[in-house]
Amino acid sequence: MHVVTLMTNSAMYLDPGLVTNLRNAMGGGDAIWLDPNHAAEFEAPKIPKNIGTVWESLSAEGVDLVVQRAGNRKKRMLLADMDSTMIRQECIDELAAEAGMGERVSDITARAMNGELDFEAALLERVGLLKGLPEQTIARVLETRITLMPGGATLVATMKANGAYCALVSGGFTAFTSAIAARLGFDEHRANTLLSENGELTGDVARPILGRAAKVEALEDITSARGLTPADVLAVGDGANDLGMLDKAGTGVALHAKPSVQEQAKIRINHGDLTALLFIQGYAKSEFVTP
Repeated sequence: MHVVTLMTNSAMYLDPGLVTNLRNAMGGGDAIWLDPNHAAEFEAPKIPKNIGTVWESLSAEGVDLVVQRAGNRKKRMLLADMDSTMIRQECIDELAAEAGMGERVSDITARAMNGELDFEAALLERVGLLKGLPEQTIARVLETRITLMPGGATLVATMKANGAYCALVSGGFTAFTSAIAARLGFDEHRANTLLSENGELTGDVARPILGRAAKVEALEDITSARGLTPADVLAVGDGANDLGMLDKAGTGVALHAKPSVQEQAKIRINHGDLTALLFIQGYAKSEFVTP
């Protein structure tokens, strides 16, 4: 048995007729409205071969469609990327903007996150352009340039209230993950460390560099330490360096992801915010925990 979830963002309403028509076409059971205005689900015994076409049609109308097997949907661990996932920005791009290198660095970032460049080489090239930037710039960027992705605090609080362990794992920098993890309530965070001397960035990061393989290792390490399996994990990210952990996790979600990531991810959320990750686990809005 499969569960089919339909969701819209908060600015739209999910059409009950659309839910009914899709349920009937798939021979599904009664629809359960997780949010009276924005999210519904139903069980279906068989998924049609043209589900990809259905997904594209619904996405064009502003509706996210997620199809999963019915078992083990509520996950016991959240493993989340940070940049453009739990926050709206790419931290290195914001640092570069302060250094007058914004456009050059953001272009490299976009290509790296789409899988067009080697992640480690691209990271080192971008960090090199930050050499000499005052270390205090990090605090200013955190205060003035970084904003949270909608729904993130509710996602973390709700999963933790239901016994899940939450880890923030980023190819970015610990100077940012430490602040964001504390703000959102994550249990731990992992990222790269920017090196500095005499109050200025050196243009380098500590080794080893945390990239795609390290995110998979984090998933394996944390689940092993907590007596969990990858099947117990909900992972979310948007870039090419997230694909390994998205594939390894029981539920891997590409959130507003880069084109190459969407091509490979099994679950894609393009319209809803981070609370969509609660809906796909079967949580109703009435069960959300507001931090």
